[in-house]
Amino acid sequence: MSFERALPTPPGAEPNQASGDKPFWRRKSLAEMTPGEWESLCDGCAKCCLHKLEDARSGEISCTNVACRLLDIDTCRCTDYSGRSRLVDDCVRLDPGNVSELTWMPSSCAYRLVAEGKDLPGWHPLVSGDPGSVHRAGRSVKGRVVFEEQAGDLWDHVVKWPE
Repeated sequence: MSFERALPTPPGAEPNQASGDKPFWRRKSLAEMTPGEWESLCDGCAKCCLHKLEDARSGEISCTNVACRLLDIDTCRCTDYSGRSRLVDDCVRLDPGNVSELTWMPSSCAYRLVAEGKDLPGWHPLVSGDPGSVHRAGRSVKGRVVFEEQAGDLWDHVVKWPE
């Protein structure tokens, strides 16, 4: 069964036309955001939920098309978001303090964009108003990943995702 989870629009997402206010991601730093605003920044691409490999000699990080065992590959959402860190040893919890250190995050990641002072792309659900826009724009992993148990050698699944 496949479904799209509608994300509530957090306060401040829609600009106040009368006052010309900017949306929260243009007005606030990551550290200033409410928990709801923080969570709404996730575009649902699920690229952060794929296995990455590090070359021991060069330190270079390679992305794969192998999904974490908790990723629902139809919706690009975690099946146990609140328990993910307990269930997956190497699951990284993003926070305002570590976003800029996680160089493996895709350049299109909203957390990274906001941390770098950039705006969100038009296909981002907070801009488009549609949680499915990330998939239609081809920016998510939907339909392009395999389950861990199907993968075999992860090095055989290294991919270059479009940015």
